[in-house]
Amino acid sequence: MGGAALPRPRAEGIGLVRFNTLSPEDALATLLSCCGSRRWAERVAAHRPYPDPESLLAAADEASYDLTAAELDEALAEESLSPQPLVGARGPGTLAAHTALRAAHAEYERRFRHVFVICLDGYRDEELLDQVLSGIRTRLGNEPDEERAVAAEELRRLTRGRLARLTASGP
Repeated sequence: MGGAALPRPRAEGIGLVRFNTLSPEDALATLLSCCGSRRWAERVAAHRPYPDPESLLAAADEASYDLTAAELDEALAEESLSPQPLVGARGPGTLAAHTALRAAHAEYERRFRHVFVICLDGYRDEELLDQVLSGIRTRLGNEPDEERAVAAEELRRLTRGRLARLTASGP
């Protein structure tokens, strides 16, 4: 999950074989649905075909580590801009928690000039709201340079999960 704690629409699982055989334009569009940096997507697409999902993920990681400040800004700008209620977040106190989350998102964006991104892979639905609230509160205490590095790592983890899901289904 990403952006303001929710996934944006992603390409459905197509499998690695099909990904490797997409036209250059379709491969680029598919990769841009995983990470909004055009240069990142071009770099990953240029190394097709990948022999296995691990090779694709390694190439994606390498391209993520090489993002310039402007490319990271581009990728962050493509993430969801509006916090939405999280799946599984129900019960007493949920409305107050969502109100606190909206306020924290606004403060985060004011302070760091980009959306809050956090990878929530591996958490159960009922844990998501607490993880987001805890993460954003903690990260609001970061210095801007430190937070930029944390956001870049969270974006890399989000992208990795999206690519893994993309290539997990299909042939």
